Amino acid sequence: MADRAKEDFTGVTDAPEHLKIDEAALSRYMEEHVEGFKGPVSIKKFKGGQSNPTYLINTPSKKYVLRRKPPGKLLPSAHAVDREYKVMTALGTQNFPVPKTYALCEDDSVIGTAFFIMDFVEGRIFWDAGLPEVAKQDRAPLYHALIDTLADLHMVDYQATGLSDYGKPGNYFERQIGRWSKQYEAAETSAIEEMNNLIKWLPTAIPADDATSIVHGDFRFDNAIMHPSEPKTLAILDWELSTLGHPLADFTYFLMVWHMPRSVRGGLMGLDLGAEGIPTLDAAAEYYSKRTGRDAVGHLDFCLAYNMFRLASIIQGVYARSLQGNASSPEAKKMGDQVQPLAALAWSFAVKAGA
Repeated sequence: MADRAKEDFTGVTDAPEHLKIDEAALSRYMEEHVEGFKGPVSIKKFKGGQSNPTYLINTPSKKYVLRRKPPGKLLPSAHAVDREYKVMTALGTQNFPVPKTYALCEDDSVIGTAFFIMDFVEGRIFWDAGLPEVAKQDRAPLYHALIDTLADLHMVDYQATGLSDYGKPGNYFERQIGRWSKQYEAAETSAIEEMNNLIKWLPTAIPADDATSIVHGDFRFDNAIMHPSEPKTLAILDWELSTLGHPLADFTYFLMVWHMPRSVRGGLMGLDLGAEGIPTLDAAAEYYSKRTGRDAVGHLDFCLAYNMFRLASIIQGVYARSLQGNASSPEAKKMGDQVQPLAALAWSFAVKAGA
C-alpha cells in the first residue's frame, strides 16, 4: 500500500476537466494579492489531496501551492480552507514549521471555489512509516523530530496566537464524537455493525481529563515535509481537520500507525521495530510525555478506539464523495474497502477499554 500510495499520491498531473483552473483569472488575482508575484503561471494538480484539491503553481522565479474547496455537493462543515489558512498563518508567526501563506480568496467567481495560496516547500515526504528510504540509524531521529514538532504544537499558547476562537475549549471528545457520528451517518453507504456500536459506546467512555491545545487532526509522516538530509521538520501540511482540542487525541492519532497493517498507509504492524531502528509505541509515548509533561499512555485504548472511529468516518466521507463523482482523486473509490476493517479494529480497542 505504501508503495502504491507513493506512486498514486506523489507528483503532479494535469487536472481533470472539472478541477481545471483558469490560469488567466488566477494570474490576475495573484498580481493583486500576492506580494512579489510575477507571472506567467502554469498549473498542475498534485495527485494527492483527496479532500481539498491541491495544485502546484509554477512561475519563472518561484513555486506556490494553491489549495481549494472541491466543486459540487459537500458535506456540512467539511473542506474549510479558510480555517486551514487561518491556523497556518497564525502558527507562522510563532516560528512553527508551516508553509508561508500569502492570500485567502473566498470569492467563488475567481476560480469557481474558495482557495488559498502558500509557499511550496522542498523536502522529503515519507509515505511509509517504516521509512525504508533511510538508513536504520536515521529512523529514530526522524520519529523524534516529528514527535517534537507535535509536542511544540500542543504547547503553543493558542490564546496569545490569536486562535482563542478557533474552536471551543473543553468537551473535545464529546463534541468530536458527535460530529463524526453525524458525518458518518450522512455519508453511510452500507450498514457496519462496529460503527453503530462505536457511535453508541464512545460517548459513555470519555475520560474526565480535559486539556485544550491546538490540534492538527491528521498528524502523520505523509503530512510532514522533512529536511532533505537532516532529522528536522520543515513544514506540516493539511490543516483541514485542525481545531482546539485534546492534545492526547491528537497524539494518539499519530500512534495509530503502530497498529496499522503494512497494507494500510504503510503501517508498522508486523515489523521488527528493534531491527528496523524504529521506536516502539511505548517509547514514542514516553518521549512525548517527557517533552510535554503529560501522560500520553493514560486512556490509550479509548483514545485509539476514538481515533480509529474518526478515521473510518473520514474515509467513509471520501468514499461517498467518490460515488457522487466529485472526489479529487480516483483513489477515493478504493478507500471504501478500508472502513469496515478499521471499524473492527476500533471496536477491539473499545472492548479493551471496557465496552
